[in-house]
Amino acid sequence: MANRILIVDDAAFMRMMVRDILTKNGFEVVGEAQDGAQAIEKYKELHPDLVTMDITMPEMDGIAALKEIKKMDPNAKVIMCSAMGQQAMVIDAIQAGAKDFIVKPFQSDRVIEAINKTLGI
Repeated sequence: MANRILIVDDAAFMRMMVRDILTKNGFEVVGEAQDGAQAIEKYKELHPDLVTMDITMPEMDGIAALKEIKKMDPNAKVIMCSAMGQQAMVIDAIQAGAKDFIVKPFQSDRVIEAINKTLGI
């Protein structure tokens, strides 16, 4: 069975890029969310194996959403996505329980490497 992944990013273009990388590599994208609040709802509903989470989003940022998801499911696997220059936020995210992070613009081999490592493939 393919690993089920939830993509969270406020930019539709970024979600589409990640979806393409994942589907080409045999992963199943079970849902998408455009902000942290939506991410929490989708996580409850879909129980994905892994979440790719943008850090900077309107409504609720990725770190706040990560903390909420980890409260619900301490075993949740979340990989943060950040733009260059957000190192302090990446450190906050790792401390909050993120398993890894990938930097935009995405390089497909780095995305797959982070996901495989996190899922133990």
